[in-house]
Amino acid sequence: QVKLVESGGGLVQPGGSLRLSCAASGFTFSTSIMSWYRQAPGKERELVASISSNGFLKNTADSVKGRFTISRDNAKNTVYLQMNSLKPEDTAVYYCKGVSGRGEDYWGQGTQVTVSS
Repeated sequence: QVKLVESGGGLVQPGGSLRLSCAASGFTFSTSIMSWYRQAPGKERELVASISSNGFLKNTADSVKGRFTISRDNAKNTVYLQMNSLKPEDTAVYYCKGVSGRGEDYWGQGTQVTVSS
C-alpha cells in the first residue's frame, strides 16, 4: 500500500520558517522523482519544487526561489521542504508527490501552511 504522509505544517508569522516532511512507503522511493505542490484557496495546484531520485537535480518555482529548498534522504524514504522568509502569499495546502520509475503518480493528503500575523 502506497503512503505519502506530510507533516510540519502550521501557523507561522511572516518572515518565519517551517520545514515540511513527507514520509513515503509502499513504493521504491530511491528511484522516484519527488515534488512539493501547493494549492491556495480558489487557485489551481502549482508546482513548488522537485528533486531527482539521487538528489542531484532540483527545480524550484520562481515564486519561492531563494527562500525554499527541497531535499531528500533516501535512507529514510523522506523528502523535505525547508521554507524560509515566509510570506502571506505562501499560505496554502502543501502536497507531496512521487513519480515512480514506472511513471506512476502518488500523492499525499496535504498539510496546511498559514502565514499570518
